[in-house]
Amino acid sequence: MKNISVRGFKAAGVSAGLKKSGHKDLGMIFSQHPANVAGLFTKNRVQAAPVLIDKERITSGVCQAIIVNSGNANCCTGDQGINDARTMAKLAASELEIPEELVLVASTGVIGKPLPIKKIGRAIPDLVEALHPEGIDDLAKAIMTTDTVPKKASRKIELDGNWFTIAGVVKGAGMIRPDMATMLCFVCTDADVSAKTLKTTLIEAANRSFNRITIDGDTSTNDTILILANGLSEVIILDPEHQHVFQDALNEILLDLAKQLVSDGEGVTKLVEIIVQGAMSDADARKIGDTIANSPLVKTAFFGEDANWGRIVAAAGRSGATINPDKIDIYFDDAQMVKNGMGSGKKAETSATSVLKKPEFTVTVDFNCGDGSASILTCDFSLEYVKVNAAYRS
Repeated sequence: MKNISVRGFKAAGVSAGLKKSGHKDLGMIFSQHPANVAGLFTKNRVQAAPVLIDKERITSGVCQAIIVNSGNANCCTGDQGINDARTMAKLAASELEIPEELVLVASTGVIGKPLPIKKIGRAIPDLVEALHPEGIDDLAKAIMTTDTVPKKASRKIELDGNWFTIAGVVKGAGMIRPDMATMLCFVCTDADVSAKTLKTTLIEAANRSFNRITIDGDTSTNDTILILANGLSEVIILDPEHQHVFQDALNEILLDLAKQLVSDGEGVTKLVEIIVQGAMSDADARKIGDTIANSPLVKTAFFGEDANWGRIVAAAGRSGATINPDKIDIYFDDAQMVKNGMGSGKKAETSATSVLKKPEFTVTVDFNCGDGSASILTCDFSLEYVKVNAAYRS
């Protein structure tokens, strides 16, 4: 992917020595002018210090910089963690010569360890010095933990003869499920968008993307999405038509990032879309989709390329949704494996097994009892996932 830039924004990533590997672990986004901001945060009741700080500050609707570290979550660290998060913002503000309240913070990594704030403080001058209009790639690298590749996306959109840009980065490979599911995501646009509109469009875009993915069924303590709009393109997103254009672009960006996130999940070899249709309601469809997508038995079958449809039916049956087992149809892509709750035979299984050998495929479960539908992006569950998480702290 070519270098990404958004008018009026700079970004950077450096090594502060938080990771044993010496890789980049401290990042920043900076807007030339104060930007309107909105955010979404984890629904986990255990929330990291940066999340608590940001939820306070974001109520102003204005932000000019984000400073973020990987390698340490600054979670379950008590009053000291809160103080460290505030110090991190204060030091960044001082170096940038902007008000402290215009700096938001984020952290990701191991829970329960004190934040190495002195290391971060020593690295902040180099971080600010490294800020660059095309620094988003370095930022994407700096926020990685068990990710194997940096994840970024951008769109350039024409509107009434002018154009604006939206760009974003995301990190996350484990502890990922709906409930504002991601680890960290930062989005910048040079469109002129109010904080209120940013919030409403962000909620819809997240519901279409990060809130319908799962890697392992866990919700992080640090999940954060922040979107900043500095208006330097002079494209004003105000009337409904313009809001629709902006919404579509933001939906595309977040869905692109969400797919990258699932594809790079810990040990992932398959990207799978679970489509539920014909349920009694959308709520029932979502229950069923979540249960299938998070089932370890279903996910291990995907990894083993085993068309074990019984696991899918069993997951649907324990979802709590109203179903009629005798009406269930299941398809792997276009190969029908189950009709009216019964297997379709060896020929169908051979076709379904061929589908499961692909790196990306769709599983459609039709309950033929209503108009409810839902879609969830999930993945397989491999031996590598266990290895990565067994050795995470070591």
